[in-house]
Amino acid sequence: MEETMFIDPQRCIGCRACVAACRECATHKGYSMIFVDYLDRAETTATMPTVCMHCKEPTCALVCSADAIKVSDDGVVMSALKPRCLDCRNCVNACPFGVPKYNTQMHLQMKCDMCYDRSSEGLKPMCASVCPTGAISFGKYEQIVPLRRTKPVNVHVFGNQKVETRVYLMLPADADKVKIEGCGVFEGMLTRAETETESWIDTQVEHSDKSNEF
Repeated sequence: MEETMFIDPQRCIGCRACVAACRECATHKGYSMIFVDYLDRAETTATMPTVCMHCKEPTCALVCSADAIKVSDDGVVMSALKPRCLDCRNCVNACPFGVPKYNTQMHLQMKCDMCYDRSSEGLKPMCASVCPTGAISFGKYEQIVPLRRTKPVNVHVFGNQKVETRVYLMLPADADKVKIEGCGVFEGMLTRAETETESWIDTQVEHSDKSNEF
């Protein structure tokens, strides 16, 4: 997938325009698939949008016993297929980012699918189309990254597990390590992008206390 999402927590102002817009996506049935979380509510009002990171090897799909979670040809991890979903919630518990949610009324796991009805046609996802500060951006790597003073991150370490994602987090460029309390230290590394330009690949995970149901 040439175009993807870039999440920049430093730009988020907590307006939740993305949450309202997400409900309007035709495939979301009036439910929002995006969440705005506080980074450390006891210390700061800083927030960040939380969307599906669309892992290259999605744990949610790997643990689905009914093969209900499909990945599109361009790498978008979809919500569970209703005829196949068994209500087991394995995906909800397995996701390292805490993204999939179980809809108790529909008896179905639902998650961000990057507004696939729009993005597959070349349109921006609803959240990216309304974000006033660029905290959520959608586009090609070579279009977004050169315009930012932050470094793109798509490798995340959880203990001994390394997860590579198609969605990028934008983190401070001067940080070689990012430490999240309770999650360890995440070290940065250099890699080479498809455009043959060097970019930062670091690691990051955010703590969230949101419910697993809605």
